[in-house]
Amino acid sequence: MSHAGPDDEQITSWAMAAGDGDRAAATAFIQATQRHVQRFLTHLVDAAEAEDLTQETYLRAMRSIRGFAGRSTARTWLLAIARRVAVDHIRALVVRPRVADLDDWQAVAESTSTGSRFEDALVLRQLLGGLDADRREAFVATQVLGLSYAEAAEVCDCPIGTIRSRVARARQDLVAAMTEQDQTPGQRLRAIS
Repeated sequence: MSHAGPDDEQITSWAMAAGDGDRAAATAFIQATQRHVQRFLTHLVDAAEAEDLTQETYLRAMRSIRGFAGRSTARTWLLAIARRVAVDHIRALVVRPRVADLDDWQAVAESTSTGSRFEDALVLRQLLGGLDADRREAFVATQVLGLSYAEAAEVCDCPIGTIRSRVARARQDLVAAMTEQDQTPGQRLRAIS
């Protein structure tokens, strides 16, 4: 990730202060992490649903922020909450019928990262959508959001070795999917790594 912004230490200090009731720190914490949370969720669920799930993530986080003890970075803690929100959402979808959203392309266009071209973002989204959910989570956490393997293991609630394995398998799956689409693997692999 190449954008400049507050580092994990600053974000964590805002979360700790927000837990003590500092509203300005809570606002700074949300503003500093919202993009990461929404990007993460956009890759786990339909883009049209990511905004609502981002809000749900912050509702849950703010209800429990007093209990945040700083054993991990606040960003890692928050992404773990976002992952649980996505899992809960997917479980709920399995129970109720789903209506197709014809405006999905627009939500994808609006939520893509600013550093990539629109076409590459659409291809990335399509390729990531074809991955197994566990592999997609690990890949997005490490390769898209830039979390370390240790942070991704915490977010995904599994051992570091499992994250490494899931990322490696996700890369293999992505290369195979790109080959199937008659893409040149070198070009598309650069777009997704």
